Amino acid sequence: MCTVCGCGASPDDGALDAADERHSKDGQHAHHPGHHHHHRHQDHSHHHHMHDHVVRDQHRQARAPGLSNAQAVHTDQRPLNAETRASGSARLIAVEQDILSENNRLAASNRLAFTELDVLAVNLMSAPGSGKTTLLARTIEDLRGRTQISVIEGDQDTRVDADRIRASGARAVQINTGKGCHLDARMVARALPELAPRMGSFVFIENVGNLVCPAAFDLGEAARVVLLSVTEGDDKPLKYANMFAVADLLLITKIDLLPYVPFDEERCSSFARRVNPQIEILPVSASSGEGLRLWYDWMERRRSAIRARAHRVAESSR
Repeated sequence: MCTVCGCGASPDDGALDAADERHSKDGQHAHHPGHHHHHRHQDHSHHHHMHDHVVRDQHRQARAPGLSNAQAVHTDQRPLNAETRASGSARLIAVEQDILSENNRLAASNRLAFTELDVLAVNLMSAPGSGKTTLLARTIEDLRGRTQISVIEGDQDTRVDADRIRASGARAVQINTGKGCHLDARMVARALPELAPRMGSFVFIENVGNLVCPAAFDLGEAARVVLLSVTEGDDKPLKYANMFAVADLLLITKIDLLPYVPFDEERCSSFARRVNPQIEILPVSASSGEGLRLWYDWMERRRSAIRARAHRVAESSR
């Protein structure tokens, strides 16, 4: 179980599906050894969603090593009752911190692997239906022949999105998290040998659709991109501030639908910059193609910046 958010997957869970090699004749995908589907959410009821075990101050102060100040461990704001305090809340807090510490250790290893391959790894995050997979498919098609892209697909179930990515011409590995509501660094580490990204390529990590939990987990990525579609409402950056606070780029998607929905682009951008003054914002439509050139330019600029940083680090260590 994820002790930070109370979801049903453990850090060791997450079935990998390199579907083009590992499907049985009846169409059922093969699961990674050690993944079990019979676990039940109620089996973990003694954790009580784990949100009650951290007091208000730790929402502001308890940062996982390697995360930015904006990446606070997300917790409920309700105070602990006397019974919970007496029953070992400190031990539960320590468990959470240990989980995040181990995740960050693995994330650092992933980051080193990406750096050695000269790969730009981008963590794509959003609510379900914001258009992550559609954007990726269009990006792969538009950049075919110019750059190599591969994708780690995170979903609770099915391999539908990974199939869409492969149909667009890119390599993809599916991770099914079961009841888990986010990807973690261990899942990404297990997917990388299957993905086998080429030197100098892009790797997109399409996280599970969720505007809460993925914000707390470093995967070893070089950049975080959050998508918000115009159909979701322009107040989301304030309602889900942690997600927008950790993002490098906000893509406002499905802008071809602006004439039909009550979405104020300027208001949304203002809210996003209120929680993250450094965030970049690009309006795009994967259907019409509007804004995509700026998205592709951002990808190249980000890769150049990461390369320059890696070069400076290498020079300073000599």
